[in-house]
Amino acid sequence: MCFFVVCCGKIQPMPSDRKIDYLELPANDLDAVEAFYTATFGWTFTDYGPEYRAFERIDVGQDWFEVYRVADDVYAIYEPFQFQEIISYLIVGSHTALLFDSGMGIGRMRDVTAELTSLPVRVLASHSHLDHVGGHADFDYVYALDTAFSRTRARGLAHERVREEVAPQALCRPLPDGQDASTYVTRPFSPTQIVADGSTIDLGGRTLEVLHIPGHTPDSIALHDAAAGLLWTGDTYYEGPVWLFAPETDMDAYVASIDRLAALSGSLSDLLPAHNTPRAAPGRLVEMQQALRDVAGGDVAATRTEGEMLEYDRGGFSLILSRAALGQLQDTP
Repeated sequence: MCFFVVCCGKIQPMPSDRKIDYLELPANDLDAVEAFYTATFGWTFTDYGPEYRAFERIDVGQDWFEVYRVADDVYAIYEPFQFQEIISYLIVGSHTALLFDSGMGIGRMRDVTAELTSLPVRVLASHSHLDHVGGHADFDYVYALDTAFSRTRARGLAHERVREEVAPQALCRPLPDGQDASTYVTRPFSPTQIVADGSTIDLGGRTLEVLHIPGHTPDSIALHDAAAGLLWTGDTYYEGPVWLFAPETDMDAYVASIDRLAALSGSLSDLLPAHNTPRAAPGRLVEMQQALRDVAGGDVAATRTEGEMLEYDRGGFSLILSRAALGQLQDTP
């Protein structure tokens, strides 16, 4: 289980076990969706809308996605109608474009990138969780780390592993035309080129450095544009509840990776995370560093517990840990 999801740009508790039929859901009316969930579950919401209204919205042909220009030649491709609230980024150079994460594979990501640029598009995932590689199979050139976790996830995931991602209670509108919930899978893909810590990707007039930052997963990376002061953080940091409870999460590695990124914060202008909001202040990395120290040292109590899960709310973000992850964190030197 997990404590919260975000849907339609608003953070909310994870749906209960109650199944919701599509006919109960008010389609394409966000105020009505909020009213429905409030009446049904008593949920409260935090509106992320202002974060997006700060950016220019770019119209695209698919209404499953919202696209925003968040920096020069950088587009946030946002999936607001599914609880993962994934944000992929198209970064455009003079001769090549890079898609950092390819989303859920629910909408047609390649069609969106074709609307935004005529350049060849290569794809690289911040890590291999299903919500970051769902569209990889549609691209001809795929960068990837070479880890056991990456290789396993490149084989795809069967419907039984991912069906909850497209269940009615995971959505706040019906699936787009052509997508059938009963056959949804994470499709396999084949890496074209292996990258590692310190690899650089030249897009023409823009060079991106790959930083291997294991912890959330063994293959987690950040992408650093030193010239522009931008850092794409994937799931290592984002506003909202940061999930640190999966079996593949390593808290020792996560602490070291946050320390590494926090050391860069003074040279950055913006973080571009993979969930919820397309921009965060670089100082959040230092706040996360301190939060981990406080939790590890037993200096703060969990603000919420449920079974094996604990949440530590820091205002703007929180840590969601399993008791096993907490034990590992408290044993970290």
